[in-house]
Amino acid sequence: MLSKKVIVITDGDEYARKAIDYLAGEVGGTSLAQYSANPTTASSEEIIKAVNRAKEEPVYVLLDDAGIQGVGPGERVLLDLAKESSITIIGAIAVASHTRYREWSRFTFAIDRKGEIVAQGVDKEGEREMEIGRISGDTVYSLDELDIPTVVAIGDIGKMYGQDDLKKGVPITRKAIELILERADENEERE
Repeated sequence: MLSKKVIVITDGDEYARKAIDYLAGEVGGTSLAQYSANPTTASSEEIIKAVNRAKEEPVYVLLDDAGIQGVGPGERVLLDLAKESSITIIGAIAVASHTRYREWSRFTFAIDRKGEIVAQGVDKEGEREMEIGRISGDTVYSLDELDIPTVVAIGDIGKMYGQDDLKKGVPITRKAIELILERADENEERE
């Protein structure tokens, strides 16, 4: 059995749910936004079953720790997804946050709120940070432990001072998904 291709999004609020539902319709794939919450309440088992039932790939899984320090509920699910042989995580969208506990992760690309690919991390508003190659967020702690081929750092999905608004087609989040899919295709061709 071929493994299901999954893109993990480290945000689970209403803006992220609406954005991912919309983009799954635009770009293709299956949104599991109905399992998202802030923080994640669905079990790993529920989400793994839903991924394996999905008709279209990639499958978008929204996970959120809601500021819980260390490995919170969203990250527990992420770690379980990564261990599941029926699932391949082809990429992750690492969403910045203003968390009290500054968890961070490395990333492959960052996209600022103007839609430009930048070397620095970005904050919740999509503004460039001083830090090169790292993003702070509340559900990013475990990303570094996993072998995820493409991690794209962005500001808060559906927001960023209106630059990623649903009315505009959530262009920053869309670009992040397109980068992940592009890289996944290139990796497949190399294999």
